[in-house]
Amino acid sequence: MTQAPAPASSPAARTVRRPRALIAVLCAQLLLSACHATGVSPTGAVWPEPMPQPPEPTRTASPWPTNAVTRTMPNFQAPSATHCARPIQTREVPGFDPQQPTSNPMRGHLADSRTERLRETHSKRADAGVALERADAMPAPPPAAVAASPIARDAEPASILPLPPRQRPAPAQALPVTAGMVDDNADFGEYLRFRERTQVAHRARDVRERYLLQVRNARGTVVPDAEVAVTAPSGATLWARTDAGGRAWLHPDAVDTTRSAIYEVAVRKDGREASTFLRRGQKSAVDVVLADSAAPTRARLDLVFLIDATGSMADEIGRLKTTLRSIANEVAQLPSRPDTCFGLVAYRDKGDEFLLRSHDFTNDLGAFQGVLNALQANGGGDYPEAMNEALHDTVHRLSWRGSGATRMVVLLADAPPHLDYGGPQYDDDMLAALGKGIKIFSVGASGLDKQGEVVQRQMAQYTGGRFVFLTYKDAERPASGPGRETVHDVSNYSVQTLDRLIVRLVTEELAQLPKGG
Repeated sequence: MTQAPAPASSPAARTVRRPRALIAVLCAQLLLSACHATGVSPTGAVWPEPMPQPPEPTRTASPWPTNAVTRTMPNFQAPSATHCARPIQTREVPGFDPQQPTSNPMRGHLADSRTERLRETHSKRADAGVALERADAMPAPPPAAVAASPIARDAEPASILPLPPRQRPAPAQALPVTAGMVDDNADFGEYLRFRERTQVAHRARDVRERYLLQVRNARGTVVPDAEVAVTAPSGATLWARTDAGGRAWLHPDAVDTTRSAIYEVAVRKDGREASTFLRRGQKSAVDVVLADSAAPTRARLDLVFLIDATGSMADEIGRLKTTLRSIANEVAQLPSRPDTCFGLVAYRDKGDEFLLRSHDFTNDLGAFQGVLNALQANGGGDYPEAMNEALHDTVHRLSWRGSGATRMVVLLADAPPHLDYGGPQYDDDMLAALGKGIKIFSVGASGLDKQGEVVQRQMAQYTGGRFVFLTYKDAERPASGPGRETVHDVSNYSVQTLDRLIVRLVTEELAQLPKGG
């Protein structure tokens, strides 16, 4: 009598499958180990294509941005610009439908709440003797000569035009701004405890398990800006680029919900490739050795200021205007003598004059100072702002330079992003930022609530940046002036002026570069 086959879920069937599964894993391990040993190109990593260069300036109008954008994983192109020696190129997305400029339903809804928010959140200016103007009485930014452009990933490129020559001067004085800083990757356990005790709405990504990747060449020298692909058997892939010290923090569960037991880690730089394995639970760092590459050249720094430009941010924007040149001069005098490109992305919200206003990279510090001086704090209605859309523009649309650049974003904001707009979401773009080698240094300005703190610290921790926060003599009263206290859930921090802290962050980042870089 012939015995029927065991059901798929029976112990007998599982016993048959286990040796086959183990054999498959061992075969894959042997194959990939051979790739690592011989430098053969890894199989399974489909590297992102280079980012297209900005189109020539045109005056073609673009449609009103839609909200029907959903993303479940980063879809990005690798940085590839070769230089930033170009005039300022400005791109703007309006905050209201240009087809209905006088009948936008959000205008009436936001007008009263905007004035009320200015009155409540920044009474500190009146307390400090600084005139506080109503939003509708503040001077408007210079007229935009740039057409609107959609945020959608598959949209046509935005129109790009030179900045209008008329610019406003910087304010004569700005109140001093002090700030502290924490590194959530250096004290990761405390960061996880902060996340557990702070229950607010946010875009969840699982970072509880993390692994350190270190890439060196055969001589033991760190390899910065190496492309990294961490791939699960399911095909889920985490993208990263090593920082100036040749390192990257990897969080596989942020993209792989199956919690695979083993991952292929493929690395490449300057045409040289290698691979190894990451095994769940391993305690040691993931070390990858690449063949020697070209000698490092002069350091290249791409530095973007991503700024909430609503009416409650006047103090912080004013301080940045008055200290930009000193920041740039100190960075230029660092031992690495970096070739620095500056970019600026300002954002407000729907119903305002602009949703975002983006100025692509330039090495013309005078022109960059001009666009920063022209930026006015204005508008804003409900508490959240259009941070999602602005971060997406920063990560995907600016002309980030290719292999060998150090890429940094200083995000200055006092409110969380709108999580209800249905467009780009910050968690997708922070994943894409790591894939492009962009570190986010989030600066929490006065008035930032717990939700805003969670979001800002998420972006900084995942990309390898830091969380910076403004401090005051009395944490509960920003009008008390600069000091050491903060309302944020942090400890063990030192305090400096914000401009000195920015210089410190750049200095520490570039100091990791190999000698000669």
